[in-house]
Amino acid sequence: MNEKLSILYDAILDGDVDSAREGVQTALDTGIEPGKILAEGMIAAMKEVGRRFEEGDYYVPEMLIAARAMQAAMSLLKPHLLSNDVKSAGKVAIGTVKGDLHDIGKNLVALMLEGAGFEVNDLGVDVPPESFLEAITTDGADIVAFSALLTTTMPNMKTTIDAIQQAGLRDKVKIIIGGAPVTQEYADQIGADGYSADASRAVSLAKSLMGL
Repeated sequence: MNEKLSILYDAILDGDVDSAREGVQTALDTGIEPGKILAEGMIAAMKEVGRRFEEGDYYVPEMLIAARAMQAAMSLLKPHLLSNDVKSAGKVAIGTVKGDLHDIGKNLVALMLEGAGFEVNDLGVDVPPESFLEAITTDGADIVAFSALLTTTMPNMKTTIDAIQQAGLRDKVKIIIGGAPVTQEYADQIGADGYSADASRAVSLAKSLMGL
């Protein structure tokens, strides 16, 4: 790996926000292509973060600080990616379903998806079905991801899928779900395209649904 990109890669792994931003700026200043900075410095680092999480070497706090460093670096790199017309991995609309105000897991998934090269539209918490519909029709979301932490709000996942179906949009979008009480069995039951138990697997799932 290029020495400048190696510094950026390590800064993200360490969760060092200032060094991550400096790493992007230095890489840009030395003429490294924005797409290469994203792929080899940032996406590669977040992939390693995911691997370490799955191996039990990283836990949620380490994932969060790495993802925040990545996000800081991304904010600096994004204008250059747009001007160079670097293709995204896909568009994801993500939110916690109506009635549920928990967002830590949802936020981590959003950060990890952005770190993997997806364009992420974070709809926030307590999101009604209409907002997910708008994200599909207006923003052209390829994937809709929603979470619930409470068993009492889980039925709103089905309500949202039913609304997407009734609007005639079901064949235009992939739907993935997650959250502490959610299971693969529940995902199958309500007609979701996939379920993930954690942020790292959510990225792998989103990539597979996009054929990446």
